[in-house]
Amino acid sequence: MTNEKQSLVDELKALLEQDLKDIKEQVESLKTQFYRMYHEEQAALKKAAEQAAQEAGEVLENWQPAMDEIECQFREMLNVYKQRKAEAAKQLELELQQNLLRKENIIAQMKVMAEAETADVMDNLKKVRELQAEWKTIGSVPANKSQEIWKSYNQYLEQYYDLVKINIELRDLDFKKNLEMKTLICEAAEKLKENPNIVEASRALQQLHDEWAEIGPVARELREDIWNRFKEASTYINKKHQAYFDELHAKEGENLVKKQAIIEQLKTINFAEFKNNKQWDEASELIQKLQGEWREIGFAPKKQNQQIYEEYRSLCDAFFKAKTAFYKGLRDTFSENLKLKRELIKKAEELVSSEDWKNTAEAFIALQKEWKTIGPVARKYSDELWKKFTEVCDSFFNKKREADKDAREAYKQRRNEAKQKWAKNLENTSDRAKLVRIYENLQQEIKTAENNILFFTSKSKTANKLVQDMQKKIDDLKQQLLDIENKINAMDAENGVD
Repeated sequence: MTNEKQSLVDELKALLEQDLKDIKEQVESLKTQFYRMYHEEQAALKKAAEQAAQEAGEVLENWQPAMDEIECQFREMLNVYKQRKAEAAKQLELELQQNLLRKENIIAQMKVMAEAETADVMDNLKKVRELQAEWKTIGSVPANKSQEIWKSYNQYLEQYYDLVKINIELRDLDFKKNLEMKTLICEAAEKLKENPNIVEASRALQQLHDEWAEIGPVARELREDIWNRFKEASTYINKKHQAYFDELHAKEGENLVKKQAIIEQLKTINFAEFKNNKQWDEASELIQKLQGEWREIGFAPKKQNQQIYEEYRSLCDAFFKAKTAFYKGLRDTFSENLKLKRELIKKAEELVSSEDWKNTAEAFIALQKEWKTIGPVARKYSDELWKKFTEVCDSFFNKKREADKDAREAYKQRRNEAKQKWAKNLENTSDRAKLVRIYENLQQEIKTAENNILFFTSKSKTANKLVQDMQKKIDDLKQQLLDIENKINAMDAENGVD
């Protein structure tokens, strides 16, 4: 979480390099994300402190969070942002007031000319045009003064043209120019009806209204008609704009229902009971599907939008946090198993050159048995480790097999001779106790051989041949056991023993 908070600090720092008017929403979003993380972290720390105090038999009092250096950095940059906003607002207010003073000065001059009983027509006309040009260069004024100042300006401008005896030709020329400009504005407003983007059209209409306000009057007999034409186009766009937002609000209600349904689905995912990769993978696939659906849904109503998003985000975060914890534990287990299997391979490599065939074979069988008790490792190591371990085991048993080849042949020869000797002498022996001892020894030898054969896990041809040889030996021993058992039963029958 520390890295995530630092990332947000870095993003905020980068944003502060940009123009303030372009970053407001981004700054608010970063602020919301950062303090959600910060409060979650502080809550976790407090809970841990309370638990520690409880375990120590104490009561946690006056708990205070430790200073968070990253939060201090973030708060400091927010303060810089707020200070810059305040300075910008202060500067804007100063500019608005200065613009107001300039426009009030123009109105005062126009009032003088509009109320003058006599006037030098040409000089006043030139002055009015200069004032009009200057008025257009002046920016906005405070909102609460905008309508009033424009009305005063327009009033004295019209009064000037109405009352001052100016050259009719020049006056009509100005009226004509103003009519042409206002006609173009009407045409532009009417064309906006065709714009499919009503929000864009509404903004453009507002710009046209601002331009209209800056244009002087037209001939008195045309004023109402040209204004009604502009007003009709404006009314059409305004109604369409209102209908758009009405529809948008209705759609937001539907979006809220869809998002609530997704949240309910998220709540049904009981990941606390997940025990294996398959369960986590299936749940992750479902959550990613739901997240994709969420992104396709538009905004919910403004009052519920942030709240429902935070609930959705909390459920997703809880799942992925638990998933991370699960796989961390799994990685730790895999890591320990990897260590144990590598240690077994090392032991096998240390034994592989030994020629103490009997004891070393038993040691290898013990290592194979221990291998089976160790759990899985990460998939990328699994085949490699198994191959290496079986290769070492096969290497030893191959050498043992070669070393035992002659010994097995000699053993087979001695065994055959012993069987023949035992079969000529068995007819003459009457020592039942001796046969019983032989019987018990054979049983033990068979049990040991059968136990050892269970630990051969290699699938190589060499290992399989060794298993087959051992199985043949077991079969021969069992046949001997059966022969002795029959002999003992025969002796018992001769002696009248049931």
